[in-house]
Amino acid sequence: MAHTATASFGGFNIGARIANVIESIKEARARANEYQRTYSELQRLTNRELDDIGIRRCDIADIAREHAYCS
Repeated sequence: MAHTATASFGGFNIGARIANVIESIKEARARANEYQRTYSELQRLTNRELDDIGIRRCDIADIAREHAYCS
């Protein structure tokens, strides 16, 4: 009885790699845009409006970062 050993080698599928890089770039840009949108919207609020929703102005960047990159 003969056995055949086959090794499948994924190789260097350049098309798939390029597609993954492009997808990563798109995702990074979308997250950066979401960060900027959230940051800008919160910055436009008055101190009273921020106080009403329980946000300090110094926390805006952290909140925008958490919203864009941790959710």
